[in-house]
Amino acid sequence: GIEDAFRAKKVASLIGVEGGHSIDSSLGALRMFYRLGVRYMTLTHSCNTPCWASDWPGPGAACAQHLSLTHPQRVVREMNRLGMLVDLAHVSVQTMEDALEVSKAPVIFSHSSAYELCRSRRAGWFDLVGLVANQTGGLVMVNFYNLYVSCKKEAANLSQVADHLDHIKKVAGAAAVGFGGDYDGVTTVPQGLEDVSKYPDLVAELLRRKWTEAEVKDALAGNLLRVFRKVEEVS
Repeated sequence: GIEDAFRAKKVASLIGVEGGHSIDSSLGALRMFYRLGVRYMTLTHSCNTPCWASDWPGPGAACAQHLSLTHPQRVVREMNRLGMLVDLAHVSVQTMEDALEVSKAPVIFSHSSAYELCRSRRAGWFDLVGLVANQTGGLVMVNFYNLYVSCKKEAANLSQVADHLDHIKKVAGAAAVGFGGDYDGVTTVPQGLEDVSKYPDLVAELLRRKWTEAEVKDALAGNLLRVFRKVEEVS
């Protein structure tokens, strides 16, 4: 369906669930979401999911009571069986490790950043980025939120976003890089990337940095399509 849309020069958007709390700890609810068209789920979102996954230690992390129960394996296995992408944006390092240990399919970070450049725990953890690429063939998609680009609410720019893309490419390879803008979910964005009309400027910056046209096309869509195909093959 995505490829059909591209051939028709249209935009294809996946239905996703941001936050595993949405399934209410029910694999039946997860299956229902899949039948309704959901094709990826972020395991947590600013909150621990009772009984099975922990969020990064941000301001909302204490909103669930079962803080010590960080075992998403059953949910991840069912997502693998269904053909639903496992999204590790927002999760704690422990949940990242648990999911990577059990997933037979590639995983994604749908909107994260490079921890080495901005030491926010919402970033793709520095020693796991290579593991995501090498062990599962997964994907780290770079978020455009100022706070995760420059570690400041203000004063981020397009060049710094390109730095994050460069770093992930260096650590994990060009096949592990994606764009994860998050325009609908953040309050401040970098100068030069005010909206999606600025994507060509980021593409031009990557080409200036000696990325090949093939690498840029893969970062825009090709890498995600590769991961999606593999997830469906595992299913």
